[in-house]
Amino acid sequence: MPFKCRAADVIRSVVPLLVALAAASPPASAQDVLDYHHWLRQHPMPPLVIREQGSFFVGGQTKHVGADADVTIYQMYVQYQIPDQRMGHLPVVMLHGCCLSGKTYETTPDGRMGWAEYFLRHGRAVYIPDQSGRGRSGYDATPINQARTGDLPASELPPVTQASYQFAWSVFRFGPTYGAVFPNEQFPMKHVDELFNQMIPDINAELPTPNPTWTNLGTLAEKLNGAVLMGHSQSGFFPLHAALINPKGVRGLISVEHTCDTFTPDEITKLATFPTLIVFGDHLDDIVGSTQWPTAFANCENYVAQVKAAGGDVTLLHLPDIGIRGNSHMMMQDKNNLQIADLLLDWIDTHVEHRPRHH
Repeated sequence: MPFKCRAADVIRSVVPLLVALAAASPPASAQDVLDYHHWLRQHPMPPLVIREQGSFFVGGQTKHVGADADVTIYQMYVQYQIPDQRMGHLPVVMLHGCCLSGKTYETTPDGRMGWAEYFLRHGRAVYIPDQSGRGRSGYDATPINQARTGDLPASELPPVTQASYQFAWSVFRFGPTYGAVFPNEQFPMKHVDELFNQMIPDINAELPTPNPTWTNLGTLAEKLNGAVLMGHSQSGFFPLHAALINPKGVRGLISVEHTCDTFTPDEITKLATFPTLIVFGDHLDDIVGSTQWPTAFANCENYVAQVKAAGGDVTLLHLPDIGIRGNSHMMMQDKNNLQIADLLLDWIDTHVEHRPRHH
């Protein structure tokens, strides 16, 4: 067997040890990172063989902003990598949440392999967009320019969300209060500043309805001739809205930690035709003074009941229920992120691609 074909097998053998190292080390300790990189030096991974990589834009609208002045707004940037051996797997689109960008799925804050590379090493082409109005994607700057020139009152300017450290600490469930860390917290807290570096201004409030990212996601799935769409947090149900707008290329839906939106009975019937996975981590009830996450989970239980009643294939995965504890809202960056990735890959194999489990 060619060496590059053994890469996935080697990665699968690596993961249990990496998970064990993460679990064994105390949270907020640099020892986690030292153990990981020491192990990699002793057991180097096979080369990552990529057949193609690049980037492109999806969607966009032309807007006339003045005499002989037309601009494009709401276009969505997409970065992609295609493995040398796809093994017949569907592409996976990974969309980030509030105040973040596609960086969410790349290298973790403490330097470990992110979901993008891990899925790639498991034969999946990976497409990572920046939401319209975020990162390298476009937005409509007209109101800002009009307010600057006095053609629009400042009160008409769209609000811009910029998440604080304190906000992120609570919403991402790093600990019960700001500065306190859960004893079994899986996020690499020693490197939380690197996560704070990833947090950027969010102008979703400026976007029209429907959100251009919904339309752009549907267009992307159709362009790929079929894909699994994954959303996280703010974008957790963006894949579902995309499927309602343009179902042609949607093959499966994954929502990571979102409150679950409300849909009409007709929309529930349509969504029931797509295999759907909804994932939540730990400590939903443990944030002092906040009912956000218990409410979000209850909303998703209600959504799951509706879809099942409509005959749909929908799975609600609460990690503590299967013995996996300590995961934060940012589970794709947690110390056991590859263990969680394996659960997602298993679900895609069995519910979307109808294959035997990959391990």
